[in-house]
Amino acid sequence: MTTPHKDKTIAALLAALLGGLGAHRFYLYGKKDVRAWLYLFFFPLSILAGFAATLVIGLMPDERWDARFNAGSGRRSRSGWPVVLIVILTFAFSFLVVVIALARGLDLYFTGGALG
Repeated sequence: MTTPHKDKTIAALLAALLGGLGAHRFYLYGKKDVRAWLYLFFFPLSILAGFAATLVIGLMPDERWDARFNAGSGRRSRSGWPVVLIVILTFAFSFLVVVIALARGLDLYFTGGALG
């Protein structure tokens, strides 16, 4: 019995763009996945989890990806530059968000909330 082949690029893209909604988990595990539904209920924290999932999915070696998600598909994954670009852009965006949050937090701490 073969199972549907799960594409690593699609999973990484779903995690990067719609990870806060759990789209990557619905794609990988189906609509019975409890953790995917929890993403919907805890949306603000889920966005960060989606970024982390993008990095985990994108950096996972293809052999390990296939062993975990495509054991019965009869096909092998060959992810290439699209996954690399998704990981780079997600890391850069995540870093930017952290720097902005840190700058704003320090501004609030040292100036008492005044911008300028």
